Parts: sequence; structure tokens; C-alpha cells
Amino acid sequence: MSLYDDWIKLAYNANGASDKKVWNQYMPQETAIYETILAEKITLIEGTLGEIADRFHMNPAYIIGFADGISEAALEPLDAKELELDSPVSIRLDFEKLYKKMVEFKAEHLYNLPQWDGVFSEEQRKAFFQEQKKSGTVVRETPKVGRNDPCPCGSGKKYKHCCGA
Repeated sequence: MSLYDDWIKLAYNANGASDKKVWNQYMPQETAIYETILAEKITLIEGTLGEIADRFHMNPAYIIGFADGISEAALEPLDAKELELDSPVSIRLDFEKLYKKMVEFKAEHLYNLPQWDGVFSEEQRKAFFQEQKKSGTVVRETPKVGRNDPCPCGSGKKYKHCCGA
């Protein structure tokens, strides 16, 4: 069984629900790593997965969850299912993409970290937040025609007496 499979078994029960105890232990460790990455503006994380766990003081059982999550914001995503503690890893980060992924996954505890102040201005973060939120919103290209509106075909009749009949 792979490290990734072990992580999934640990973090989720047989029904697919999150194990709150595990997540309550994992999230502070994850937050501490992101605080360090942002404070030190680390854009490249290299080493074996085990070395990265040691460097960031993360439980080795949880490092694969972190690697899987941060891979979404990496310039070259990792295949977390293939990683083991001795696997060499090189993660090059794009902070804008990282911030937007945190917003996409509704990770308020991460996209609201005060360390973001040293990376982006408040205005930039607001713009990224809005951009990310809009990217998931479906916008109708043409406004809906009401029954009593002029028909869009150009006949001059009301829609209900023309194309909407």
C-alpha cells in the first residue's frame, strides 16, 4: 500500500467522511508550514518527502496530504499517489496560484494568514479573491427575454406573440 493510500485511510473513514481528530492534528501543522513558506517567501521546496517533513516539523504520516494539497499550486504538479518518504520532490510555487487555490478550496485558515501581507497587498488579495470566486460562477451571456419584451428576432412583436408562442 502506498503512502498516499495510507493517508486516505487515515484522513477519511470507509464512508468517505473526514476523520475530525486527524484533521484537527493535521491542520495546525499545515498552517505552520504555510506560515513559514509565506514569511520566508519560499518559492522552491526541494528534497525527499521525508526531508521536507523534517524541515517543516510535520508528522511523516501527514506530509503526503500536504504534498498533495500544495501540488495544486505548483508550477509542475506532483503525482502524490507515487510518492514515498524517500521520493525526491521539487515543488516550485506560484504565490498567486497558491492563494487562488486556497480560496477555491475554501481554506479560510490559510488564505487569511497574516503572512500574506508580506507577499501581496490587501488590494491584490481582494482582486485575486474576486477573480477566483468569479471563475466558478456561471454567467449567462445573453439576458433572458421576458414574455412582454420585444422579440429578439426583430419582428417588432412581443416575445409572447412571436418566438415565445
